[in-house]
Amino acid sequence: MNIEQFERMRVGKGFIAALDQSGGSTPKALHLYGIDESQYSTEGQMFDLVHQMRSRIITSPVFNSERILGAILFEMTMERLVEGLPTAEYLWHRKGIVPFLKIDNGLQPVINGACLMKPIPELVTRLNKAVSYGVFGTKARSLIQESNSVGIGACVDQQFEIAHKVSAFDLIPIIEPEVDIKSAEKNWIEHILKRSLLDALDSLDSSQNVMLKLTLPDEANYYRELTHHPRVVRVAALSGGYTQIHANELLAQHDGLIASFSRALTEGLKQQQNDGEFDNTLDRSIQQIYTASVK
Repeated sequence: MNIEQFERMRVGKGFIAALDQSGGSTPKALHLYGIDESQYSTEGQMFDLVHQMRSRIITSPVFNSERILGAILFEMTMERLVEGLPTAEYLWHRKGIVPFLKIDNGLQPVINGACLMKPIPELVTRLNKAVSYGVFGTKARSLIQESNSVGIGACVDQQFEIAHKVSAFDLIPIIEPEVDIKSAEKNWIEHILKRSLLDALDSLDSSQNVMLKLTLPDEANYYRELTHHPRVVRVAALSGGYTQIHANELLAQHDGLIASFSRALTEGLKQQQNDGEFDNTLDRSIQQIYTASVK
């Protein structure tokens, strides 16, 4: 493990950029960026376009380690080059930004109010690849829609099972049991989820450390116990469909939480913008998210 990266993630000021849209979410990300589906006809062309978008973000002078601690990458992004370097290497050695890899294969259908992760038969290969590319940690996402303790428990159990496998490769896992912000039971879900997470964290030994990526709760400092748990390196918040303004307003109410935003980070960015317009839009977003993260 890179100790400099570990300490940066543990105590550094800033937030995590989520640049890990996968096949299912890429068309929407491109549409918001000003590229509709008529501009590509194959999956390969689609991923070429989204890599161009991500490269433009990563290489922007405003995308730097002064405000950004880490960045989460899609596997295909990790394997591609930015200015002649593998993306993870470019992030760390050119920008000082810690690279993470999204490792899940998407979600299964809802069972007991929760969408568990699909099987990851290629997990060992993916983790070996992450190590070879110099990645610091991983991220895996599941989704909770109802306050069903059985479904929430299954979600947390699966997350920690995967986390144990990630830790065996000397990587730091980001555990992401997202709570659907549209759920009428959001507060009850978060109550059960917090208890489940604390129980799972208490079962870890002193050699096991994780990060958490959680939906912003409505109650201020609701996850304080998680941010102070000795096995938790950092707790990040996802925007989950909130607008950038609303996500920042909520985030500012939570001491110890930092952002890990995707759509809220890229809000307002367009392919048609010239470099000055693009950088200015990105700079405003980065500054506002940074301010909410470090308050």
